[in-house]
Amino acid sequence: MNQTFIQDFFILALTDSHDLKIIIFCTILIIYLLALGGNVVIILISFLDTSLHMPMYFFLRNLSFLDICYTSTTMPKMLQLLLAERKLISFSGCVVQMYTFIALVGTECVLLAVMSYDRFLAVCNPLRYSTLMNEQNCCILAGISWFAGLVNSVVHTFFTFRLHFCNSNTINYFYCDIPPMLSISCDDTSINERLLLCIGVFIGWTPFLCIIISYVYIIVTIVKMKSTEGRHRAFSTCSSHLTVVILYFGSVLFSYVRPTSSYSMAKDRIISVLYSVVCPMLNPVIYTLKNQDVKKALDKQFIHRQ
Repeated sequence: MNQTFIQDFFILALTDSHDLKIIIFCTILIIYLLALGGNVVIILISFLDTSLHMPMYFFLRNLSFLDICYTSTTMPKMLQLLLAERKLISFSGCVVQMYTFIALVGTECVLLAVMSYDRFLAVCNPLRYSTLMNEQNCCILAGISWFAGLVNSVVHTFFTFRLHFCNSNTINYFYCDIPPMLSISCDDTSINERLLLCIGVFIGWTPFLCIIISYVYIIVTIVKMKSTEGRHRAFSTCSSHLTVVILYFGSVLFSYVRPTSSYSMAKDRIISVLYSVVCPMLNPVIYTLKNQDVKKALDKQFIHRQ
């Protein structure tokens, strides 16, 4: 049986216990609502408060929008499948879900690198910051991030769904993604593995290394600052972004940039929860708790107005 005859994929159940299903359903629903609410607040506050009309918060709005799309691509379907008797996703639905998800993964990788470049200029080259990070350049950099993610996804989705899935049509995962799709294919997946490794260098490792290099320069510059207040402010702003980077890239690079022979769906789907569920929920919390500007804006817009 090949892909031309497969109309649906079965998503393997998380548990057979009804009570445990309800607990998992409620947990995922709460996480989803928190992720949506937190990211919507970040978008609204950065629009409403004029003090946040800066490049850093323009990119943060893009990140929050990405996280809303992220969670909405996978979690509603996860919730529906948890309670469904037949845990099915159509072939076309699987294609759309994977394309959208991989596009968002690639976009966020590049966008986090762009955000580190923004912090690098702000800390290490403040005199040229307003010139280099003007509105036009910010839009171009954000556009490049989205374009890179979309192109990356076109390639992976095309080469994944040209495979024959004759081993099984049961996906041992939470959603349609590259590793579980390759694991159920009866074709030679070496081309797909090479694509993951090669493109992963450009969409994964290159942005990650750029971030590391940027932060080496940032840390050196901060340490040399004479003002204790300035040093503390720079550290608090940059530490938020660095925390997000470590959480996100650690899980993404582990999931995609390695050979399929090392895949273990039972373990890998736990890792996938980190960047597809936990990170979108934590991003607003991390940026809010460690960012004094956002705290002041929240206080001014939502607390003092009441």
